[in-house]
Amino acid sequence: MTNQVTVVGSLNMDIHIPVDHIPLQGETLSLLRPSSQAAGGKGANQAVAAQRLGASVHFIGTIGKDDAGQFLLKKCQNEGIDISGVRELSAANTGQAFIILEPDGHNSIMVEGGANKLGTVENVTDDRANIQSSQILIAQLETNLEPVIAAFSMAKKAGVLTILNPAPALPKLPEELIKLTDVITPNETEAGTLTNLKVETKADCEESAEKFREMGIANTVITLGSRGVFYQVNGKSDLIHAHKVKPVDTTAAGDTFIGALAAKMVPDLSNIAEAIEFANLASSLTVQKAGAMDSIPDLASVENQ
Repeated sequence: MTNQVTVVGSLNMDIHIPVDHIPLQGETLSLLRPSSQAAGGKGANQAVAAQRLGASVHFIGTIGKDDAGQFLLKKCQNEGIDISGVRELSAANTGQAFIILEPDGHNSIMVEGGANKLGTVENVTDDRANIQSSQILIAQLETNLEPVIAAFSMAKKAGVLTILNPAPALPKLPEELIKLTDVITPNETEAGTLTNLKVETKADCEESAEKFREMGIANTVITLGSRGVFYQVNGKSDLIHAHKVKPVDTTAAGDTFIGALAAKMVPDLSNIAEAIEFANLASSLTVQKAGAMDSIPDLASVENQ
């Protein structure tokens, strides 16, 4: 079965800045190589990952009326994503992300929200039919929260599985959003921010998942980078180890994981371990290439491993 997935999220023009190390205050660095631009944004990356890895994706988001926005629209359209839910706004430029990339493949990211922060409840209301006919709805926190909450509310009323990727992390999630979230998918840093707990060991992850359960979110999936993925879903928990690879660029690894998970898992979450294994493998391919969206593998690439 092909999962029908709706993504409510961000579209950004990514600006990659390769450096020898993160600059200190007052320090001036020469770039290791020229900076570059590419399509990105957590929402767009997750939508592309889900589409390439077997899902049928509808996207809801906002861009500026500028060249960057048109570039991103065409990129998503060429992937086969339904972009009828993307609105063009004249009040702001298309979002941008400045990605500082270190030689070991790790990165630090600064985001200018731009048009991503101007989405409205009306935008998602116009797409009610697409939301309610989906099996899975995904959202992140690079957009403003009102449309996300509205979309999750529509989804829950229709029995659609809701996945919240709480990135970038907020100190506290709105109670309304928590009550509408079926699965939360933070990395270890985001989990720590939201629960005020350290997240290093499996025991830490279990404590964090219990804290999310107390908040009102029944199912937790925590990505731990090279250490793998912890899950507590449908009352079962485990730590699934990551594939050992040499990273070139970790940008979009987490987004690939979320998109792959949504493409593979069934809405009742009964195949969660299998879906995480699949998503782990997809992410391991992403980190071996430079860039964000361009590094996301397709289904054939994952199945041939």
